[in-house]
Amino acid sequence: MAAKLAISGGKKTVPDGFIQPWPQVTQSDRDAIAEVIASEKITEQQRVQSEGLANEWADYMGVEYCIPVNSGTAALHLCVAGVGIEPGDEVIIPAFTFWATAAAVLHHNAIPVFVDIDPVTYCIDPSAIAAKITERTRAILPVHIHGMPADMDPILEIAKKHNLKVIEDVAQAHGARYKGKLCGAFGDAAGYSTQASKTLSSGCQGGLFTTNDEQIHKRAALLQYFGEIVVPGQEREEQEYNAYGLGWMYRGDMFSQALIRSQLKRLDANNGLRVENCQYLTKHLSKLDGIETPVTPEGCEPVYYNYVVGFDPAALGLDISPRTMREKVQAALRAEGVPTGQWQRLPVPSQEIFQNQIGYGTGCPWRCNNSTVEYKTEDYPQAVEFIDSHCYIFDVNPPNDSELMSYYVEAFHKVMDQLGAVLEVPETA
Repeated sequence: MAAKLAISGGKKTVPDGFIQPWPQVTQSDRDAIAEVIASEKITEQQRVQSEGLANEWADYMGVEYCIPVNSGTAALHLCVAGVGIEPGDEVIIPAFTFWATAAAVLHHNAIPVFVDIDPVTYCIDPSAIAAKITERTRAILPVHIHGMPADMDPILEIAKKHNLKVIEDVAQAHGARYKGKLCGAFGDAAGYSTQASKTLSSGCQGGLFTTNDEQIHKRAALLQYFGEIVVPGQEREEQEYNAYGLGWMYRGDMFSQALIRSQLKRLDANNGLRVENCQYLTKHLSKLDGIETPVTPEGCEPVYYNYVVGFDPAALGLDISPRTMREKVQAALRAEGVPTGQWQRLPVPSQEIFQNQIGYGTGCPWRCNNSTVEYKTEDYPQAVEFIDSHCYIFDVNPPNDSELMSYYVEAFHKVMDQLGAVLEVPETA
């Protein structure tokens, strides 16, 4: 007889307290923070940690320039400014992403233009880009979503053909590779988040900007610090207090940067364990009818920021929507102790700011640039379908290992083996 479902009062599958949180903080991480606070001249650590992180990330990525900043959104804004985007210019981005990808474009008074996603990778669909290019288009901004590399070869070909810049959003994909090359090393500039949940974590907030282009770097550096030219560590002695352009205060924090530098030493090892965990899940969950597991295209080496699971009731002969099946199974899995959830609830262009073109409160950048761009949810069917039919399994990160993954698999089998009962559980359960 099947074990009683936890959502119906049975024993949960994953033991309480078994899941270990991310980021995993080691003694070496604590020592890195302690070294900052123990410095006799603590203000000097702002320069030491920023320069150290910039050099180490640039070296890891194999690029010329890196600027550490206070968020991934700031890093993307540096990219937008650095490549020379002007007010009213259009930047093509995927309809499924965190909305900060689009916000970075809006921050520079430019206009996001959305493209639907590929149904296999959930990244931007290269075949849909060309139809969105206009005389105002200046850049393509692919996102390596969930740690899965976007299909960069056709994107770069399109950009070359139309003389467009390429900005990579690598917020969720530190260390991921496309055809042997690190994501973030393909385009004209790249932005990375080091927010607490990311594969390279600051424990709080942070971001990184990279480029190989000297001019792009110079523009980004001005934006990062109020539009002023600043010699790190020599602000009082040499700062002109003369803004050469509109800039923001995007400098990062020395304590979080110290933690990032320490975490960077374990990035590849931690990614390796994420991959092992997720490959274990795919091996076992792919055997369950009605469950869809991630597909890795040839040449892609994802790092699994989160593990994505899809639900297909038609494969089980069920006359219900994928969303209904997802919501019911998710509730049952959570009761079993499996941390599942939604991330984005609707495509970014369906959010209020785009539907009503609120912008800066007067309809800018659309109205002030005479833009005719419209945002219709029906233009992004793959993004809508993905959101309705997929959820995430969280905590696939180190130090969690195959023992926890085996509990996840056990819980999935328990729930799917009793799917009829799961579907009958009232919404209030």
